Amino acid sequence: MKERVLKVLRKNNSPKTWKDVLETVKKNGNLTKKIGNVGTEPIYRFFDTYSDNLTLNSNSISIAVQPTESFVPFHVHDYIEIMIPLNEDCVVVLEHSEVKVNQDDLIFMGNRTIHKVKPISKKGIVVNIALRSSAFSLNELDYLKNQKNGSNISNILFSLLSDEEYGEGRYSLFKTKHNAKIKELVYDIIYEYYYPDIQSDQLIRLEMLTLFSRLIRQTANSEIKVTDYHKKNNNLLSLLLYIEKNYSNITLQKMAKNFGFNPNYLSDYLKKQTGKTFIQLVHLQRVNVAAEFLTYTTAPIERIANQVGYENPSYFYKIFKKYFGISPAEYRNKNS
Repeated sequence: MKERVLKVLRKNNSPKTWKDVLETVKKNGNLTKKIGNVGTEPIYRFFDTYSDNLTLNSNSISIAVQPTESFVPFHVHDYIEIMIPLNEDCVVVLEHSEVKVNQDDLIFMGNRTIHKVKPISKKGIVVNIALRSSAFSLNELDYLKNQKNGSNISNILFSLLSDEEYGEGRYSLFKTKHNAKIKELVYDIIYEYYYPDIQSDQLIRLEMLTLFSRLIRQTANSEIKVTDYHKKNNNLLSLLLYIEKNYSNITLQKMAKNFGFNPNYLSDYLKKQTGKTFIQLVHLQRVNVAAEFLTYTTAPIERIANQVGYENPSYFYKIFKKYFGISPAEYRNKNS
């Protein structure tokens, strides 16, 4: 499968001049608009997605391969873009910095993040995956934690990258260390896209969610290094992963000390960036973990409450019902 994928990508990644790209796009009735400059270089608005032959592609998940030895100008998208070098490395240029993306690593570019990719060599293969907000249904997003109600930290991470306001100026770089399972998922997603068969669209969506879950889980376990960037240089991804990992005994003071922040500043920052307070984020993680225990174990509810960080079972019942709309017992009866 790997060789077949690389063969089709090499077939489609021949060099393209920027002039030819503009003329082809314009000929197809679409316009690429200039929206500003980085220094003296123009920034283009790429709100449409195109196939390798530059035909318009309206799929909610689309894949294209970066042309080799080709100039790509600064541009922005209104969707998440994931860039993956499958052969050799690549360099992504942002407004004020450059990011080297090594082979098999993944860089998630947030909505409206200004960027471009330096020309890659003739041997290089870089795949671009575009994820629109319509890519996943609510039920499919819940697949990340096997939940039927509410949301969770992983959903928030994805939402922040895709949100028009919060995603701007943000990227997340996942250093995978050539993780075999992640590589296999990436190749299978590309294979299903270029060699579609019955259920290919559904498989691509589910495998994208699985890929995202693996990145989040292994990052939390420190098996994969991730760099998260925002214009204010605060590592929001690390903050959220800290909550996800330490939810049962976390305090604002402990967390602020761990990251070297003033507690009030940390509280305000989390609220501004996620729309949720520190304690709301903690409750969110606790009740979602509790929901997993309720679904997959027969442990007493009081023990589950204590396990996720609630010493008072009555308070746990109150918080759980607030987030899920039903009591823990009702949730267990419905989902176990």
